[in-house]
Amino acid sequence: MHKVVLTALAALGVVGVLGMTNTTTANASSKVNDYINSKNIKPAKITKSIWNGFPKNKYRHGKAKPEGVVVHETANPSSTIYNEIAYMKRNYNNAFVHSFVDGSRIINIANTDYLAWGVGFPGNARFVQFEQVEVHSKSAFAHEVSNAAWYTAYLLNEYNLKPNDAAYDGKGTVWSHGAVAKNLGGSSHTDPVGYYSTTGKRYFGQKYTMAAFYQMVKKYYNAMNVKHTKLVNADYTSVNKQAKLSSKYTKYYLYNHVKGANKNAKRQSWSKISPKVGKTYYVDMTAKKSTGSTWYRIKPSKNTTSKTRYWVYSGNLNGVKDVPTETTATAMSASASSDDASSVSSSSVSSSSNSN
Repeated sequence: MHKVVLTALAALGVVGVLGMTNTTTANASSKVNDYINSKNIKPAKITKSIWNGFPKNKYRHGKAKPEGVVVHETANPSSTIYNEIAYMKRNYNNAFVHSFVDGSRIINIANTDYLAWGVGFPGNARFVQFEQVEVHSKSAFAHEVSNAAWYTAYLLNEYNLKPNDAAYDGKGTVWSHGAVAKNLGGSSHTDPVGYYSTTGKRYFGQKYTMAAFYQMVKKYYNAMNVKHTKLVNADYTSVNKQAKLSSKYTKYYLYNHVKGANKNAKRQSWSKISPKVGKTYYVDMTAKKSTGSTWYRIKPSKNTTSKTRYWVYSGNLNGVKDVPTETTATAMSASASSDDASSVSSSSVSSSSNSN
């Protein structure tokens, strides 16, 4: 039901499968990929089933900052996706991954903003990791490859990483467990290379490779980054305002540009602005979209010199108001002084009048 665990240390837990080789050779054509394309196979939707029992440790560069994705395979021909998930919850102190994939499901069980224990040191602190469960038919294998490649592309896109096959130089964003073991150490496992090779040959008469898998990842990634909808117009205005983060902010997303009004608009992790309900952020620009919604460009502090700004929907903020300027503060102070003087003068007149 599970793979051999090489290291039982919680911080360095390792998962993998002893395979044939982790050498990735490029194929001019892949029968598995051709089958997926000809059948127009659609990837499964992600099922979120986060278990809070998994530890939450940051990646080496911080929360929500992985550097790539590692593809695993369970090496158990008789288990199911639910068996594997149940086993992992019971034995997470030895090893665990973020998600599981089979021919019909993508199930995310651990928060990908935090690291998992699947490839040992130093890979655990760098990569999102998921397992593929062994399947046993031509159609199921094609669907599983489609699901795994799409999910890899989704994760890259989610964390603003570009596809880069790590098999050739040990530097990249798409890794097999074998590539991690070869280039970074941490284990001697080579999955999913052996599973891909054997299953591809069994059902398609041709070994499937990580190089062919990477081509599917690029296909899905490129499709995710092609805008098929027409962008809306937006009127932008420079302002000097401040506002507090609303308790409803988790219902929305943070963006690098105004969503729907810029072709490069992408979701950003809330961790980039250290979110806290009621915290004050400063607004240096507003955008009124032609659809009627208003967006604010926020910065972390009033006098920040950073060029980094993030866009949020107006529903994320409360109490938007002008930032008091020095002139305003001086005027308010002068007004207060004037009012005090008037009060003193009135009191004097009153006292004089009373003495008369």
